[in-house]
Amino acid sequence: MTPPASRLTFAEFMDWALYDPDQGYYGQGRVQIQTQGDFVTASTLSADFGELLAEQWAEMGERLGEPFTVLEMGAGDGTLAQAGLRYLKTQHPEFFQSLTYAILEISPALRERQRRALEEFGEKAVWLIWDEIPDQSLRGCCFSNELVDAFPVHRVIWQGGRLQEIYTVWDGESFREEVGALSTPDLSQYFQDLGVTFDETYPEGYRTEVNLAARRWLAQVSRKLSQGYLLTIDYGYSAEKYYHPQRRQGTLQCYAQNRYHDNPYLQVGAQDITSHVNFTALEQWGETYGLKTLGFTRQALFLMNLGLDRRLAALSSGTYPLGELLSRREALHQLIDPQGLGNFGVLLQGKGVGADSLTGFQERR
Repeated sequence: MTPPASRLTFAEFMDWALYDPDQGYYGQGRVQIQTQGDFVTASTLSADFGELLAEQWAEMGERLGEPFTVLEMGAGDGTLAQAGLRYLKTQHPEFFQSLTYAILEISPALRERQRRALEEFGEKAVWLIWDEIPDQSLRGCCFSNELVDAFPVHRVIWQGGRLQEIYTVWDGESFREEVGALSTPDLSQYFQDLGVTFDETYPEGYRTEVNLAARRWLAQVSRKLSQGYLLTIDYGYSAEKYYHPQRRQGTLQCYAQNRYHDNPYLQVGAQDITSHVNFTALEQWGETYGLKTLGFTRQALFLMNLGLDRRLAALSSGTYPLGELLSRREALHQLIDPQGLGNFGVLLQGKGVGADSLTGFQERR
């Protein structure tokens, strides 16, 4: 693989390594989202994840009325959309009839997979690009599951008593890193807005990431959304935990064949590259763009509120063959595992909607 320039910010390198249409991991459609692939998402474990999300969409639809659009941003292989639409068709048929399920997907290969998965729904599912959506035209729920973690990030380092940026340099044969001045004042402003001050409490060589692309994404969502919700599910921390001095190597991770490591320069174009999400920044930026924070919880509690606990209890009814019972129970427990998927953050933001709590975000007693 040959990068577009010999010296790139890490954000530019990551964008190229993941999204270049000819050489990138997602651009080529090399991503494998399954238990035997590069990584596993909640939607690939069982249909329950998509079905429970569909319950939340149906409640949103009751609040807003018709018409209602679910806009899934980054739909993977279409598994989640397929499960949700099948469930709505049988359990909420009136809502299903009024619903448009739109998908934003930049990878042609993934769009083709999604079309095959959703072929049974005909024109109910549509594929869009941002430029095709008129400003202030969306009414419904903009949704993403493990999207923001794959946005290109800048990498910075605390070195020599000042904050500097890590650049990626291509020498014609291999990649190496080079430290230099910050490429944009937005990086300094980012930490200032969060109240993060680098000082002697941070160890020499402390590294971390800044996801400026997430701000542009929020601005885009707000510009297109006239009324409704933004539902973001991803792994991440508050700013306080993210930029704690003890997290000295940041959160960058790479995935291939269900193994992970922290070297983004191995298997370039054949591995996923991610970093954790700073939910504090999403909330602050969202408020700036008119997206009010309506709730934040963890995936385990979110799914339990929507009925996963009842699904677990139903497994004890004696109606399931033993093999199916064990595999289904394992999948449901993985969705709420506090050491894994259950600890994912679920952020709800809204525009032009009431502040009444939705079922997924209610406190359990």
